Amino acid sequence: MDKSAVSEQALASSDVTTSTSPDNPAVTTPAPIAADTAAEREMTDGFHLVIDALKLNGIETIYGVPGIPITDLGRLAQAEGMRVISFRHEQHAGNAAAIAGFLTKKPGICLTVSAPGFLNGLTALANATTNCFPMILISGSSEREIVDLQQGDYEEMDQLAIAKPLCKAAFRVLHAADIGIAVARAIRAAVSGRPGGVYLDLPAKLFSQVMDAEAGAKSLVKVIDAAPAQIPAPEAVERALGLLKNAKRPLIILGKGAAYAQADEAIRNLVEKSGIPYLPMSMAKGLLPDTHPQSAGAARSLALKKADVVMLVGARLNWLLSHGKGKTWGEPGTQKFIQIDIEPREMDSNIEIAAPLVGDIGSCVSALLKGMGENPSPPPAEWTGALRTKKEENLGKMASKLRKNSTPMDFHGALGALRTIIKERPDAILVNEGANTLDLARGVIDMYQPRKRLDVGTWGIMGIGMGFAVAAAIETGKPVLAVEGDSAFGFSGMEVETICRYNLPICIVVFNNNGIYRGTDTDPTGRDPGTTVFVKDSRYDKMMEAFGGVGVQATTPDELSRAVNEAMDSGRPTLINAVIDPQAGTESGNIGSLNPQSMVKKK
Repeated sequence: MDKSAVSEQALASSDVTTSTSPDNPAVTTPAPIAADTAAEREMTDGFHLVIDALKLNGIETIYGVPGIPITDLGRLAQAEGMRVISFRHEQHAGNAAAIAGFLTKKPGICLTVSAPGFLNGLTALANATTNCFPMILISGSSEREIVDLQQGDYEEMDQLAIAKPLCKAAFRVLHAADIGIAVARAIRAAVSGRPGGVYLDLPAKLFSQVMDAEAGAKSLVKVIDAAPAQIPAPEAVERALGLLKNAKRPLIILGKGAAYAQADEAIRNLVEKSGIPYLPMSMAKGLLPDTHPQSAGAARSLALKKADVVMLVGARLNWLLSHGKGKTWGEPGTQKFIQIDIEPREMDSNIEIAAPLVGDIGSCVSALLKGMGENPSPPPAEWTGALRTKKEENLGKMASKLRKNSTPMDFHGALGALRTIIKERPDAILVNEGANTLDLARGVIDMYQPRKRLDVGTWGIMGIGMGFAVAAAIETGKPVLAVEGDSAFGFSGMEVETICRYNLPICIVVFNNNGIYRGTDTDPTGRDPGTTVFVKDSRYDKMMEAFGGVGVQATTPDELSRAVNEAMDSGRPTLINAVIDPQAGTESGNIGSLNPQSMVKKK
């Protein structure tokens, strides 16, 4: 930055007096600065200190929505060489920052305005924390002295208090000289241990505070070893190896934590050296190709029910795995669990963990590999053979569904076309959300490389699609295929303008079956449409055309395949309206049991 250039906003401030904080003697609150004083020494301000602190720590991209009081921060960041991606809604900017953190292992930055803008971003921050994505939400806020007395400031809200329960850490900065340490603490909190979201509250007055540029530079902090390795205890490694050695039907489950760890080679070596069948959770697909001979993905039910020792690598026994109990699993007490997790409190969260292995995934997997020796005994052939037989049986049943070339399409026929495209383009990133669109795609579309599948994650929420797609394109430079249910797309669909504005290589496929689950519900009174029904035969492709992108209508798998391939070849923003039979869907996909049924029948 040009050290002599202080933002016009700071120099123009004339409604406060100069004061010096005893704790921060180099800080001066905004006041008229004489021209000769400014010329005598180089000055900086809060705007530039925030930017410099981020850049010092290797953060080059900000996702956000401009507005008071952070508009100038975005402008100045762009002028200083940072990439600033402006969205139409803060929640989608936050989702972009969150998945940027997952892909890069550096905290993604989301910048929002105060109050309502902050609240919009807070949804993404909470979701990032739940999913263990490193993210920092930076929001402007009203002045403390007015907020604390509830005097009715512009967008008055105690944002720090609201954010605290929903993230790993929350900090407020009142003095420009503290910006460097605050950014450093936020970065370390976001990526160390179990990653998650951090909130950084920057009151409007902070940005225009000015201070000596040399002192400002010295106040910045470069974070060293932000996420240090956490080595597992030797006895814990031995305990886990003992269970595996004596297992008759062992199983490895890979979670998205394993994908985040980027310990790809070690994880692959563990699976292949041990010979143990494995199941990938959806965002762990591709750590090993889904076509790998040890993959038990197509025999998931049998694997979970019959395994006697289950090793969780970056996966949690939450609702996605039926909490480790119930009909999904074997008889209570017949299965033993090994769990690799960096968070000790995760152990025994639902059931007893016989061999907790606390540490970072890379260190734990490396320790297991070392302890196995050169030639560990493979699992019994009876077990691996049973899984292989079931897998082949299930894949055979699915094959005919995927070849169906009907009009209108059903989900399997449409996904079969996309399955082939991903096979031919394994470097592309797949973003996926919806109900049936999500649940069926998880099983149908094979992945071949790590961190190429991004979806709704732990909470199973809708609306992540366009934010994830934008960040995936920005952070990786790879083409993105976003496969969306029509309901899911509705949450973030306006961001197609953002995609067109930045000319990103994103192809969106909207599975349009005229509604949520199906487009066939009716209002028994005949007054309104059914609660799950959308406008019939909507043309989502026209939305993309409105902003200069390419819109295509596809009614058969062949048309869909042709349109997607053309989009991926061209790199142009494209939206394909894939017409799906309105009766093809099922209630809530694979989680209909979570939707309570009324016990009352009206007469």
